[in-house]
Amino acid sequence: MSGTMSRRTFLGSAALAAAAVTRCAAAQSSPRVVVIGGGFGGATCARELGQKGLAVVLVEPEPTYTACPFSNAVIAGLRPIVAQQFKLGMPGPDGVNIVRQLAVQVDPWNRRVGLADGSSIDYDRLVLSPGIDIRFDALPGYDEDASLVLPHAWKAGEQTVLLQRQLEAMDDGGTVIIAAPSNPFRCPPGPYERASLIAHYLKMNKPRSKLLILDAKDSFSKQRLFQDAWRELYPSMIEWVPLSSGGKVIEVEPKSKTLVTDFDRHTGDVVNVIPPQRAGKIAQAAGVADRSGWCPIDPVTFESRLQPNVHVIGDACIAGGMPKSAFSANAQAKVCAAAVASLLRGETPAAPKLINTCYSLVAPDYGISVAGVYRPVDGVLTDVEEAGGTSPQNAPPSFREQEATYAEAWFKTITSEVFG
Repeated sequence: MSGTMSRRTFLGSAALAAAAVTRCAAAQSSPRVVVIGGGFGGATCARELGQKGLAVVLVEPEPTYTACPFSNAVIAGLRPIVAQQFKLGMPGPDGVNIVRQLAVQVDPWNRRVGLADGSSIDYDRLVLSPGIDIRFDALPGYDEDASLVLPHAWKAGEQTVLLQRQLEAMDDGGTVIIAAPSNPFRCPPGPYERASLIAHYLKMNKPRSKLLILDAKDSFSKQRLFQDAWRELYPSMIEWVPLSSGGKVIEVEPKSKTLVTDFDRHTGDVVNVIPPQRAGKIAQAAGVADRSGWCPIDPVTFESRLQPNVHVIGDACIAGGMPKSAFSANAQAKVCAAAVASLLRGETPAAPKLINTCYSLVAPDYGISVAGVYRPVDGVLTDVEEAGGTSPQNAPPSFREQEATYAEAWFKTITSEVFG
């Protein structure tokens, strides 16, 4: 070949150069922060980052978010499912763009998120708030098909309505069984609030029915408060079987609606299986989940301990003493957003203090709560002693009614803040 450039070679080189310039321009104009997940954690973090003047892309395929808090009231027929649904929209001034795609891949070395349509988004910092996935491989006999017969209802939406309809169809005198998992799992008091509100429904509509809780634990959140309330409101209706008494479910037989434990077999008319869980699928794909299925993080920045420049908030992260709740996700999102902004400015983030408050309804006019304050100690989020607490045990009915009102007010406030 001669040293002279042919017309074809020149045009090919020019096209490559133009493509390189286009790629460079796209890279320079790409968002600095990508947030995956539009729930209480992700939507909050995206909004907070946008308000700090950062360019933010929120990746969330669903236009409507169905909230888990208060979904137990839907199961008990106390509110419609539409009361749980919120349109996910970010106001323009906050600088947040929403991409209605499913994130399927993360390349942490090239800082790139792959989407289901084949496109990708580059990032300087990535925040994952993927919530949970149900571990359908963890409980023999319980898979996605089984969940259509024995719903878990641990992701609010179709499963919530399915469990509600099964309760409505059950004859008076039937047996409801709830299988509660071992720790950790989303919303530690959730199964016991659910048992309470289902018992309320049964008391009002099917008073000869019974409710059995088969538990893989020997203790649970707000246990004394729940059990005192059960004795007061639902005497002889609720039976709790702890781990030490053979409460752990080890196998499921969907066709006969039977749960097998180490010592017995229990058949119900309505069976709610809450199986083990793990961080949402994208966390596994990003390489930020460890062998436990959850994501270890730095408690100051919520940056992954396994991948650089990737932060994990909400139910998916290992947050030490801080429970997996909507309030926690919201609080973590604000701390994470502040930390990301500091890191992008080359500054050292300040050590945070985080708060969680969790309300549970035992009846429509009977609420109980627990609150905690957490700070980083030796690389772990730890309870601040004497900074939290639970509802008083022997409170009068007026106090319980007030806490139920507070619970409703909290839900309205947080959903308004997060989803606008």
